[in-house]
Amino acid sequence: MNRSIVVSALLATALLGGCKPQADGTGPAEKAGKAIDDAGARVAGKVQEQVEKADAAAVQAREQAKAATAEASRNLDKATEAVGKKVEQAGEKIQQAAH
Repeated sequence: MNRSIVVSALLATALLGGCKPQADGTGPAEKAGKAIDDAGARVAGKVQEQVEKADAAAVQAREQAKAATAEASRNLDKATEAVGKKVEQAGEKIQQAAH
């Protein structure tokens, strides 16, 4: 019976010794909490970095779409002008042929 009391006392001492604050004043739970906080901050930072990259890509895609739309509009204007000239030339030929 005495032996079990001694073993229990030694075990309790060992467990309590592990829970004591270290020389810097932080205990194991505080260190674990800090590690969790630090990991959370790193993850949040990486997520924010990815969000910023996605935002930059979206802005770039919008700018490229605007430029492509403007170019398509210019090309359509040129094509419309060319078709108009051809129709005008055809009309002139028809008038000349009729006289």
